Amino acid sequence: MNEGESYTYAKAGVSIEAGNALVKAIAPLAKATARPGADASLGGFGGFFDLKAAGYLDPLLVAANDGVGTKLKLAIESDRHDGVGVDLVAMCVNDLIVQGAEPLFFLDYFATGRLESGVAERVIAGIAEGCKIAGCALIGGETAEMPGMYAPGDYDLAGFCVGAVERAEALTGSKVKEGDVILGLASSGVHSNGFSLVRRLAADKGWKLDRPALVDRERLLIDLLLEPTRIYVKALLPLVRSGKIHALAHITGGGLLENIPRVVPEGLHAFVDVDSWQQPQLMAFLQAQGNIEPEEMARTFNCGIGMALFVDEANAPQLIGELRESGEDSFLIGRVERGTRGCTVSGSRSSWSARTDWTVTHNG
Repeated sequence: MNEGESYTYAKAGVSIEAGNALVKAIAPLAKATARPGADASLGGFGGFFDLKAAGYLDPLLVAANDGVGTKLKLAIESDRHDGVGVDLVAMCVNDLIVQGAEPLFFLDYFATGRLESGVAERVIAGIAEGCKIAGCALIGGETAEMPGMYAPGDYDLAGFCVGAVERAEALTGSKVKEGDVILGLASSGVHSNGFSLVRRLAADKGWKLDRPALVDRERLLIDLLLEPTRIYVKALLPLVRSGKIHALAHITGGGLLENIPRVVPEGLHAFVDVDSWQQPQLMAFLQAQGNIEPEEMARTFNCGIGMALFVDEANAPQLIGELRESGEDSFLIGRVERGTRGCTVSGSRSSWSARTDWTVTHNG
């Protein structure tokens, strides 16, 4: 700047006008997520939620926060910002439903070096869409414009969600017992974990992300990779409230191997048979491209299973039917037996490109 010239926040790289315009643009998106207990208005210093209006009598509050991880880099580099907001919501609300909690309200944090016209609106539109799918209200958030903190075009996301569950319906894993079976709900793709490995493969193998995928010639590879994380709340909440689900495990970082033991009590062991469902073509592609061992797949990716349900064996057929009616594909993938607390994932020589029968165990 010239000597004597007046400094302003805008000249330092922050546009208050752009921030105000963004709040005005996204206000209708938030309003569309209103639900009993929240009117989803924006602009105050905080958001209110009325548990009584939501119909709770003796609730426990459950909170979760998460991000999207390096999946954001693929979204930014490909100028595909619409789905990552759904990912953000999914990673939080799926963590709430495993406690038996109904997601009630959501807040987001969007940070960037400079607000790019249209980008933040697309991201937050995705967040609002995710909230509608999950049945929770977008009641607030924070947009931070921080010059010098991020490379041009980059941004980061964090999400915060609060849910509630009636005290008697909370899922803690204590109901899991010997003889329970494990149902797996199909994932929608890679979801939001393992993308550091995906991006490494893309760089090393020279993938043409903007061309039709080998595993699905009707879609571009980038669109398959960025498919938003599936939100399971509406399908699972009635089953949780019916008392027929003993525990749930959200399959995120650590894959099947490390997430399933998190809800297994002491003295019990979960056994998962990967021959009980078909490996998704996208997972097979990733495995082949990286020459990834089956054991590594089981601890890195969801491998086609986004959520695991622990249920009484007698109730499994009915639950599979109810899930199908809710639009969820499910598979009987394992069972619970006595043993050291943990999980064993195994497959035959014909599964996951294995050269021999294989097994891998993680004791939690």
